[in-house]
Amino acid sequence: MRIAQIAPLFESVPPNLYGGSERVVSWLTEELVRMGHQVTLFASGDSITSATLVPGCKKALWRDSSCRETLPHHVLLVEEVFRRSSEFDVLHFHCDYVHFPLVRRHQVATLTTMHGLLYSPDLQGLLEEYIDVPLVSISHSQRMSIPAANWSGTVHHGLPTDLHTFHERSENYLAFLGRISPDKGVERAIELAVKTKTPLRIAAKIYDEDRSYFRDHIEPRLKEHANLVEFLGEIGGREKDKFLGRAKALIFPVEWPEPFGLVMIEALACGTPVLAWNRGAVPEVIEHGSNGFMVDSVTQAIACLERLDTIDRRACRLFFERRFCAEQMAEGYVALYREQIKSLCRPAGVLHV
Repeated sequence: MRIAQIAPLFESVPPNLYGGSERVVSWLTEELVRMGHQVTLFASGDSITSATLVPGCKKALWRDSSCRETLPHHVLLVEEVFRRSSEFDVLHFHCDYVHFPLVRRHQVATLTTMHGLLYSPDLQGLLEEYIDVPLVSISHSQRMSIPAANWSGTVHHGLPTDLHTFHERSENYLAFLGRISPDKGVERAIELAVKTKTPLRIAAKIYDEDRSYFRDHIEPRLKEHANLVEFLGEIGGREKDKFLGRAKALIFPVEWPEPFGLVMIEALACGTPVLAWNRGAVPEVIEHGSNGFMVDSVTQAIACLERLDTIDRRACRLFFERRFCAEQMAEGYVALYREQIKSLCRPAGVLHV
């Protein structure tokens, strides 16, 4: 099958450090290539892939000091994709909705994965207008705000099985991995650490819009509890693997309806159980008492921390392999690609398998 993967240009594919959507696009692209498909990746020029790379810009826009506006680059990217659309059996978009007007004006199979939270006051009208554009959700929970959109299926994220190392034993600390934001609940993680006197290590990116929140709400707590809470900043690669794998548990104290929560399956791949607040897609990833715990309060979290020894770390790894590997993700998307291609009623011989 000839497949075009269209990534956002904010980060490279894969990103060096933080960047969930771009990381997923990379894992999907590489797995599709491994399966024997002809894959073309439209992404930033500093991306690394075994597919054919078509650069939409020289380097990731968030890493380019000369870039002031990101939208023009994405408009040009979409124009190039549709200029070459006859070269592909399916176009798979991961860059929100900038391409919607062109989808309905070209006879080509498409899928659009919605990677973020769907805020209905902003998106309801758009998705109703473009009801002909087929969408994919990354969790069943993600659909709940706009259930009547044109959902073609749900495909959970998946990781390569060799990406993370299984760690049979842990050290005495809790891990928080992600970004600093009120939505991510790092204040809860600190509160949990302080109340249980358990060391907490925070590995997180700080975006410019969240620097005042970090300065006013997080930094004072870091200074107050410096003997217990350590801020590491942004990490990646082997450093992240060790950080997650050696933790007693990953703390996932989200304050919002998280569309998926990639870090949860990264932790499970390391054999590390997850202590998560019951929001958004968490129930689709965590089985309470099996690979972690779901809670609604710090009080409940404290009680569950005392039960961490009942979680089998090898069972966490096996759960990941069974439910959230890259091969399963790719197979899910290939099935949806075939459905979209079939819906166009193309003549026999056009589909390349």
